[in-house]
Formats: sequence, structure tokens, C-alpha cells
Amino acid sequence: MTQDEVLGLFRRSGALLEGHFRLSSGLHSDRYLQSALVLQHPESAGRLGAALAERTGHLEPTVVLSPALGGIVIGQEVGRALGIRALFAERQEGALTLRRGFMLGPEDRVLIVEDVLTTGGSTRETASVAAAAGATVVGAAAIVDRGSDPGRLNLPLEALVQLSVPTYRPEECPLCSAGTPVTKPGSRS
Repeated sequence: MTQDEVLGLFRRSGALLEGHFRLSSGLHSDRYLQSALVLQHPESAGRLGAALAERTGHLEPTVVLSPALGGIVIGQEVGRALGIRALFAERQEGALTLRRGFMLGPEDRVLIVEDVLTTGGSTRETASVAAAAGATVVGAAAIVDRGSDPGRLNLPLEALVQLSVPTYRPEECPLCSAGTPVTKPGSRS
């Protein structure tokens, strides 16, 4: 899939939002990508997952690990396309952890899969969960990479879309200064 095809899916599903948003990272932005609106359509989710699998298969992962909640659907689709397990890490007492009987070990080659990546905080935290279980993290993948620092993960990263959208710390946000109300559309409180 090309970047234009992926963004077309976001536009057609109403998933490319404009306004004043507080992102999961705590940063503010005037645009938000609500991936759940695209991923609710199994055909679109399958196409996006297959495209990410095509770009990451060379890493030879044996398992996909995604942070809950946003990464679960796309992680499942990437796992399906690669023919490997798809697990997710979820928050317990504020920290991501493996639950529900999910296990990783030294034989596992983990691909971290997210929907949208901005600062990379959730991806790094998810990679730490895998490493703590003794697994090897081979790379990361996202539908959209909003970040400007390709080295922020210290991992190979594949994204279907590279989108440069300005983000601001709350104290430097021009939308806050203008009194524009902020909304929090993401999955992390």
C-alpha cells in the first residue's frame, strides 16, 4: 500500500480528525488519527496488516506484541498475515505487562506493532516487556509514524505512513494559548 492509499482509508472512515487534542504522550496537536475508525472495517484492517507484514517479514519475527488498546487489532492482523502469534501487553497498576496467560521466552523474536507512533514511549515500554521476558525484540511497525526522530526507538521501524504533524508541550501549545478546548480521544488516560 502506498502512503496515499493508507491516508485515503483514514479520510474515508473519518479517522483523520482536526481540532485540539491531547495525545497519549501528553503532547498536544491540531490533528489526530483515530485508527479504530479504520480498523473497525475488517477488510481495511486486513489490508493494513498485510502491508505491514510485507514490510517486516525480513525481520523473521516469531511473535507480534502490541500495546493495548490501540495496537491490538493491527497487531492481530500483522500476526495473521505473518502466520505467527499475536499477543498484547496491557496496563496493570500503570505499567504495561503480559497478562491472560501470554508468555514470551528466549526463543521468541518479537515484532512490536502499533497503530500510530508519536514519541515512541509505548513502543519502548512494550519492547521492555518483551526483553524482561527474555525475548529478542527484532523491530517495530506502525500504520502511521508521526515522529520526527527515526532513532528514538533504537530499533528498526517500518511504517506505512510518515506524517509530520506538529506536536506541542502543553505549556507551549498555541491552541491552549488561544483558549481552544482540548479533547483526549486516545485510549490511555
